[in-house]
Amino acid sequence: MEKKISINALVCPEGDRRKAIGRRLGRFGLALHPDKTRIVYCKQESRDLDFPLTEFTFLGFTFRRRAARLRDGRLKSGFLPSVSKQAKKKMAATIRNWQLGRWTALSFTEVAAMINPVVAGWINYYGRFYKSELVGFSKRQINPFLVKWAVRKYKRFRRATRKARRQLVEIASAYPGMFAHWKHGALPTG
Repeated sequence: MEKKISINALVCPEGDRRKAIGRRLGRFGLALHPDKTRIVYCKQESRDLDFPLTEFTFLGFTFRRRAARLRDGRLKSGFLPSVSKQAKKKMAATIRNWQLGRWTALSFTEVAAMINPVVAGWINYYGRFYKSELVGFSKRQINPFLVKWAVRKYKRFRRATRKARRQLVEIASAYPGMFAHWKHGALPTG
């Protein structure tokens, strides 16, 4: 019969908790990494104690206290994952490296065909949890580069970024499924 870790494990110092968890995992042939392993307090609605670590990042997701809507419409505070800051930085760097403004030889549908597989992959992976944060991010990161592309591609938009933005809004309202991020609600505004 297995011995369960008692609630006193929460009260004892971190070193003792780490040892207890290490012994428990050792039974299954697993070991804690001495530098990477941290004990994090999962702060949520019914748990409001102050601890030094209340969030962690794992596989591109940051787990921390966030607002969550219940099925009946009420808001609750829960310990939920969302895309991490490091992952957003990498995605933004990738978007900048595309240099969309320089692809003036391509048509709008060809630009969409080039970036849609990558953006769809990000949305499928990181959009699994807290999708609204990812949609807002893609709206702020990709749509301005599309406007930049239109300004460089068409002479009539050279000194008229507002007109280019409005044209992009019209295209998005007529063809909301053209870009992967548009399908999920990251439509341009202008």
